[in-house]
Amino acid sequence: MRILSLLCIIFVLGSCENRQKKDASQNNLGLDSHIHYAKGFTINHFDTYSELTINNPWPGSEVSYHYLLKKDTTTLGIEARFDAVVQVPLKTIVVTSTTHIPSLEMLGVASKLVGFPNLDYISSAKTRARINEGTIAELGKNEDLNTEILIDLAPDAVVTFAVEGANKTIPTIEKSGIPVLYNGDWTETHPLGKAEWLKFFGVLFNKEQEANLLFDTIVSQYNEAKYLASLTSQKPTVLSGAMFKDVWYLPQGNSWAAQFIKDAHATYLWEDTEGTGSLSLNLESVLVKGQHADFWIGPSQFFSYEQMIKAHSVYQEFDAFKQKKVYTFTSKKGATGGVIYYELAPNRPDWVLQDLIKILHPELMPDYQFHFFEPLQ
Repeated sequence: MRILSLLCIIFVLGSCENRQKKDASQNNLGLDSHIHYAKGFTINHFDTYSELTINNPWPGSEVSYHYLLKKDTTTLGIEARFDAVVQVPLKTIVVTSTTHIPSLEMLGVASKLVGFPNLDYISSAKTRARINEGTIAELGKNEDLNTEILIDLAPDAVVTFAVEGANKTIPTIEKSGIPVLYNGDWTETHPLGKAEWLKFFGVLFNKEQEANLLFDTIVSQYNEAKYLASLTSQKPTVLSGAMFKDVWYLPQGNSWAAQFIKDAHATYLWEDTEGTGSLSLNLESVLVKGQHADFWIGPSQFFSYEQMIKAHSVYQEFDAFKQKKVYTFTSKKGATGGVIYYELAPNRPDWVLQDLIKILHPELMPDYQFHFFEPLQ
């Protein structure tokens, strides 16, 4: 009996050990997507599913969202732990930001898009052709989606964004059984961090390998441009923004725009300020600090010198204005008025950096043609 009891104990312990090994293999296959620059999401792969986690859906957020990505309809018994359960690859999708459009096109899944809020904002000629064909439905506004049309479309998932997490239409969509996923690409402060959200869409369409290869190319071209700029000894000074009513808005020192100027080997005059959003300054302080800036990049919505003079004659007092060294990205638009920069630039930071180097150090790229920027008219 003593020997029999001992054998039973060994058998039970062995079974537990085998179960633990099986559970361990089930629970960790590693972080296959290798997120390097983006701070807002992670992707963990397991043997029968993946977990997509959104860490910073909007600035100052203290919540995280966890999404279960399943490759089949098998019940795993863990579905209740997640904020949404999504069958991948998606066959249809609704997105709500123009920054999502280039990712779909780059991955070759633009045909999966069936709905979008305010179609006029979309600039891409390829997607506009599908809009003109009537294959993409108009859904109103992101903060007030037409839920009746959206639910009738029955997409496999809706990808949205939120400024403060308040979107009254989201619960209605979720109650209908359609998974809703937050995308926080716009909260990233490093240019390559924004672009890395391509991998977010890659995992939804089982296109991770393609997403990784595309992103690696963007990183390589960005770093090559950054290195090229570092070869010059010149560091021109840069002014940005413009007046809106009585306030001058310009990027803070830790912002996406400020990082671009730094990587283009130039000195942004407000680079020592803290924050990732916009500074709100009075005209006098900007004039004191920026009057003699070598370049003026991104003068808000203006696209001509005449337009700026009509808005505020004080602009003529800046050296960059006098020397015709003001550059804008708002003049290049899609067929229905959407600004191409707002749509495509977050996905192609390498092109943005190349544009800035052409502006700030034209001798380094004599034959280069702008993608986004151009001299003010």
